[in-house]
Amino acid sequence: MKKRGHKELGLRSLSLVSPVYRSEALIFPLVEQIRSVLSGKDYEIVLVDDGSPDASWERIQEAAARFPEVRGIRLSRNFGQHYAISAGLQESRGKKTVVLDCDLQDRPAEIPRLLAKALEGYDIVLAQRGRRRDGIGKRLGSFLFYRLLSCLTGTPQDPSIANFGVYDRRVVEAINSLSETIRYFPTMVRWVGFRSTTVPVEHQARPHGRSSYRLFQRFQLALDICLAYSDKPLRWVVMAGFAISLLGFIFAVYTLSLAIAGKIQVLGYASLMVSLWFLTGLNILIVGVVGLYVGKSFDGIKRRPPYIIASRVNFDVPDPTA
Repeated sequence: MKKRGHKELGLRSLSLVSPVYRSEALIFPLVEQIRSVLSGKDYEIVLVDDGSPDASWERIQEAAARFPEVRGIRLSRNFGQHYAISAGLQESRGKKTVVLDCDLQDRPAEIPRLLAKALEGYDIVLAQRGRRRDGIGKRLGSFLFYRLLSCLTGTPQDPSIANFGVYDRRVVEAINSLSETIRYFPTMVRWVGFRSTTVPVEHQARPHGRSSYRLFQRFQLALDICLAYSDKPLRWVVMAGFAISLLGFIFAVYTLSLAIAGKIQVLGYASLMVSLWFLTGLNILIVGVVGLYVGKSFDGIKRRPPYIIASRVNFDVPDPTA
């Protein structure tokens, strides 16, 4: 995964980074809306195909051939939305960078308002969605995802804020410098800090297709994020072990006192089996949680790149601003 220096490529005023997956019908509408909103400005559009099984990459190539400001990246397989965003940020060269989804639910028409707010001195301007134009299934999945993520990480998560926003060059550089193998863009943005604010925006319905995120995928993502950014499950395990040990000690003292008083003739089989099954299950759970952390540490030791770029388009075109 070769990284290109910004001095070599030359900086533009604005980069727009959008991960693409199963969105072949939305590529040209997205590009045309951005062109309409940013007419006359110096910008680039970086579209990252995250191993789409449809013709998304072909549409990106067509858009790049038609519009010189469009640049395409194709990952070697499906790595995930936040890895595609990382690839786009690494290859972008704007003094300001806009990150938005390709499904047009993040309205390009809101970009000037976000940029205007950024010019007030903010390094990060996040779009805060109002009423979400999603189906009940996706809204329920998002609600459960953010509640689970908040619980596991111990950090409140706002479901009205996602990836859509404007990020200063130094914010992008700071995020690019993070070496963790598990990538979750909103958490990385929160971690690097800098001066930030939010702007309320209108959220619109997806004009074509449906989201590729399912409830199980959201659960898996929340679990990965927790393992990468929080040790709270390990703390829960320690607290549970301490509580059960305390209860066991109290029960042992109580049982011993009954035995001394001659009130126990034969220990109960049922209580013995219940205790055995409960403690065995708890032990397996504890070992499993620790094993998950060990597994993620093992993945990090491998030092594999978080993504692999298979193809680029329009990145060898000379930049007139360079």
